[in-house]
Amino acid sequence: MPYVDGFVLAVPKDKIDAYKALARKACDVWMEYGALDYVECIGDDVPYGDLTSFPRAVMAAENEVVVFSWIVYRDRASRDAINKKVMDDPRLKGGDMPFDGKRMIFGGFDTFLQARAS
Repeated sequence: MPYVDGFVLAVPKDKIDAYKALARKACDVWMEYGALDYVECIGDDVPYGDLTSFPRAVMAAENEVVVFSWIVYRDRASRDAINKKVMDDPRLKGGDMPFDGKRMIFGGFDTFLQARAS
């Protein structure tokens, strides 16, 4: 079963275009190094919950939108090797990040169930 890195972050609405450009570049880099799938989603129906929610988890402000993304790898070893190459790649170094990385939630997950419509 595949291994998945998941991410949730808040992006200021006036920096969405910059975030999309960064995401497209990052997608190219991850896919070049062997990721199987790369997905970026902008929140559309993501209410601020009373106790828990995506916006609450990343402390999203009124002027921010939640982004949910994931990258799929063959397995954990592939993920570790690919991420090392990505982190060393100069195409993703420097520049102004269009979001607050301190509020980004991320982690690696073992897949235990997967289904797709045919």
